[in-house]
Amino acid sequence: MFNWLKKLFVGEEKPASGVRARNSKGHYVADDKSTPNVNEAYVDGKTPKRKPRRKPAAKKAAPKKAPAKRGRPKKATK
Repeated sequence: MFNWLKKLFVGEEKPASGVRARNSKGHYVADDKSTPNVNEAYVDGKTPKRKPRRKPAAKKAAPKKAPAKRGRPKKATK
């Protein structure tokens, strides 16, 4: 269906604001589970969409150490 036609007949839904509801003391209000179609924890009654998580950055490989020298140690000169 065309988007403009859908908006004309169905109406345009506003996205969830994401603003949490507060009581008179300023504490957050919990969602009432007995009303599945309304979320009382948010001002507009809609739960906001979750943002996708970013993948963690790949760890950089540690630089390789030079191999230990082999053989007889050199004489120390004074």
